[in-house]
Amino acid sequence: MLLSSLFRKKSIASLREQEQQTSLKKALSVWDITAFGIAAIIGAGIFATVGNAAANGGPAISLLFIFTAIACGFSALCYAQFASSVPTSGSAYTYAYVSLGELFAWIIGWDLLLEYAIGNIAVAISWSDYFTGFLKGFGLHIPEYFTMDFLSAKRGFVEATSQMAAGTAFEQLPASIQDAWLAWSNAPAVGNLRLVADLPALLIVLLITIIVFRGIRESRTASNLMVGIKLSIIAGVIILGSFYVNPENWSPFAPNGFGGVMKGVAAVFFAYIGFDAISTTTEECKNPQRDLPRAIIYALVICTVLYVLISLVLTGMVSYEKLAVGDPLAYVFSYVGLDWVSGIIAFSALIAMASVLLVFQVGQPRIWMSMSRDGLLPKAFSRIHPRFKTPSFSTVVTGILVAVPALFMNLTEVTDLTSIGTLFAFVIVCSGILFMKNDPAAADDKSYRVPYISGKYIVPLSLLVIAILSYEFAPHAWQQFFEKGTGHAFFEWELFKHKIPTLIFGVLALSMAVLSFLKNLSLIPVLGLLSCLYLMSELGFTNWMRFLIWLVVGLAIYFSYGRRHSKLEQHEKKGN
Repeated sequence: MLLSSLFRKKSIASLREQEQQTSLKKALSVWDITAFGIAAIIGAGIFATVGNAAANGGPAISLLFIFTAIACGFSALCYAQFASSVPTSGSAYTYAYVSLGELFAWIIGWDLLLEYAIGNIAVAISWSDYFTGFLKGFGLHIPEYFTMDFLSAKRGFVEATSQMAAGTAFEQLPASIQDAWLAWSNAPAVGNLRLVADLPALLIVLLITIIVFRGIRESRTASNLMVGIKLSIIAGVIILGSFYVNPENWSPFAPNGFGGVMKGVAAVFFAYIGFDAISTTTEECKNPQRDLPRAIIYALVICTVLYVLISLVLTGMVSYEKLAVGDPLAYVFSYVGLDWVSGIIAFSALIAMASVLLVFQVGQPRIWMSMSRDGLLPKAFSRIHPRFKTPSFSTVVTGILVAVPALFMNLTEVTDLTSIGTLFAFVIVCSGILFMKNDPAAADDKSYRVPYISGKYIVPLSLLVIAILSYEFAPHAWQQFFEKGTGHAFFEWELFKHKIPTLIFGVLALSMAVLSFLKNLSLIPVLGLLSCLYLMSELGFTNWMRFLIWLVVGLAIYFSYGRRHSKLEQHEKKGN
């Protein structure tokens, strides 16, 4: 009885009835949804993280964008089918509920709450950094202790003090270390507590939350405006930058080999997680069955082309070795003597990251709302504002959960955790497609379907070919995996624990090869599942442990509250 209750499913027919009764406004066209996708995908990644990724991978980072887009593309097709078949908000949470059951739905819903909240905290912090830099260009200065998180200021102060004690002059310290020292030294104090907080991050979150609270039309208008501005500027940057490209900078194309390219996988994938947010707006789309699949694909294709072009222009203008900076686009134009472009890029970055914040702040409350409507969270989270027709309580809670940590958290602590959460969501969605055929409502309608290609022979043969090629061209990866510890033992914990993600991927990949052969599984969702699992395996043991801890906390809440209050649980009790 317990086991069956954990995997009980919602029917698509019941969700379609729920969609007809929704009080949310249907205001979004296919281009509005596409703009939401572009708004979420083109953000901090194209202005910041691409620099460090290029420094590790060289010009070949452009191939990583393509590979990641293909991996996302398999998942995007699966999202498109669910978005077309399941016309309610909730994204992967709702999709898991109809395909895999309540326990998986809770797990992925809890995961998405982490993904959206942490992702927006990271974006808010990045926005603050660009905003303060933008103001400095006009001679305006905000005290450092109001533009930096507590942890960065403290660490920077300790580092600066250590270096100055060793004889390094303050002026010779990196700018970020200087700012941290000034922030900690000049900050007001209450006793021994320094008052250091990132106020611009707080203010941008509050502003975006007000827009989202006011209504989906206001959010749509703001999104379309910001997307138009940043696409125009990015196109101008690509065209202008192409005149300063030196093809010699593209050689060697992959200076650090495959391993160097894959070091940027977390940063690159972080740039792509936006299309997941599109599916949270289903109930506010005018024609979700037709428009959502198109918008998901349109956004992914447009953004991939732009990312590839930007990465090629960056590494063509300046040697990849010089790109390990926080603002690579501004840096390369200053390098070629076009300082005036840096100001335009800084403004565009502010717009781009604000648009990411907007879309994620739209998405997360609708996941809270969906979980609440199913009884897994308190009723207050599904409360709809009578005038603005938005999930009011959920929107306010989302704003608080992003704004307050953004005051104090460190950017480097959060990006990888967001990526692993998103990849896990993609794995669940791809898995769910393999079970969708069990729902009569999904089989009989005319919604979009992932094209069926039998994976019976393709999946096993593809994995075999990949294994052979990787052994031939990247033997160091195999050698590293089978490396023994100081005691000549393969299972020495300190060494072995870092192999666990790779081992999990290997076992699951072999299992999917066998299942594909025996069950004729559909190729596209299997490829999406495997490619996302592989990217997860590249994120390291520490991130897996943090993610696992988060899921354990979520399961504790589910078994103590969600399972007992589930609408399906109540329905089953009434039926008995």
